[in-house]
Amino acid sequence: MKKTPKTTTTTSTQPFNINPDLPIIRIVSEEEEMHVKMELEMEDTTHDMLVKWGKEVASDEDYINIAITDGLKHGITSDK
Repeated sequence: MKKTPKTTTTTSTQPFNINPDLPIIRIVSEEEEMHVKMELEMEDTTHDMLVKWGKEVASDEDYINIAITDGLKHGITSDK
């Protein structure tokens, strides 16, 4: 599947207060990906094994995506 970057535009208006101590991160492109979110049940030992495997294969990019997503969620919920 070919990935086509989308053009994004920025404006100077900000929808919520931005902490001036945070670094600026600019979105230079984005890609839409299809995924399925599942709710899983498993034994604790199975969970621990999957966490271990995930840590072994996770990339720096994975950790960045998790941190940005969590930060955005926190920013949105704290502004309500």
